[in-house]
Parts: sequence; structure tokens; C-alpha cells
Amino acid sequence: MSSRPIIAILRGITPPEAVAVATALIEAGITQIEVPLNSPDAFDSIAAILRAQGEAGVIGAGTVLTTADVGRLAQMGARLVVSPDCNPEVIAATKAAGMLSCPGVFTATECFAALRAGADGLKIFPASIMGPAGIAALKAVLPMACPVYAVGGAGVDNLGEWLRAGANGFGIGTALYRPGDAADTVAAKARALVAAYDAAVQHG
Repeated sequence: MSSRPIIAILRGITPPEAVAVATALIEAGITQIEVPLNSPDAFDSIAAILRAQGEAGVIGAGTVLTTADVGRLAQMGARLVVSPDCNPEVIAATKAAGMLSCPGVFTATECFAALRAGADGLKIFPASIMGPAGIAALKAVLPMACPVYAVGGAGVDNLGEWLRAGANGFGIGTALYRPGDAADTVAAKARALVAAYDAAVQHG
């Protein structure tokens, strides 16, 4: 999806702050951004980010539960759909609209159901419960080319552990943004996360 497979999760963000925070993330090197649809006026925030940074990043929504929401996102020009569950109808609608699909999964059954429906990547959620050992076990049976994102439990201090277990990328929420965080605060967190990711990749 990008050179650094990190998806910033801006849960709770509001439209007035969305552009500044998204710009800070992109300038720090995190170019994939999702605004969960259970955030206040989420579609307004997504629209604002798309207008300002739609060419610079892969912008979309998280917590996408219905095909109607997929359709609305497609009309807006969003490019990424992330869900907390494995809903084959949502995945199929996302792919039919030409967007990237990253559904939430936890078991091997859900992983393969998502892949059969056309998912581009798998969001292991909550990764904190599965742990790196669980991801390593799943990776043993998943197609080699399938990107696996650890979401929930990954941060600056443990990216290397997840990568060694086989995670290909990360969805990062509160370690990057908490409701009310100023753009400069998010920028500092993003720079630290990017540095930690680059170091973890370099050191294997």
C-alpha cells in the first residue's frame, strides 16, 4: 500500500482538526490514514482530508460496516476501507468500487473468508490478544503475498517483535492520535513511530 505499511487510525477526530492532523502525519512519512466512521462527523473529516491531501496519501475510513457506507466513500474519492470484522459483502463492494479492502480478522477461518472475498490485506484485531506468536502461527498457513497488519497492541517499543513474528504492517491508533491532540503533538508521535519502524526493519 505504501513504502511504510502503517495506517494511522484517527478515532475521535473532528472536522476542524482533521486536515492539520492528516498533514502532520503525511509530512512525517505516514501516508495511509483512516477516519473511523464512529468518529464525530466522520464523513466530513474524510472529505476535508481528501480535498487537502488526497493526492499525497491513501485516505479512507475505518469501522466500515455496511455496503451503503462503502458506496458513499467511493463517491467521495476515498481509497481505503478498513473494517473491524470480516463481511464478504463489504469486501466485495469495496473491490467493485476500486478501493483497497482491509477487513478485521482473528481466526484462520476469517482470514481465508476475507481473502476469498477479495481482501487486499488482513487486519489482525485485536492483535494485543493474539500476540506475536499467534500471528506467526497464522502466517504459516496464509499465502506469502498476503499483507497482515497488527492492529491494537503495536507501538514504538515493540514493532520489531511484531515484524519478526511475520506482521507486514500496522494500524496505529492512540499511539499516534488521541482526541484533542494538537497537530504538532501528532507530528512528534509520527516521527518517533517512523523512526522506530525504520530501525526495526534495518535491524531485522
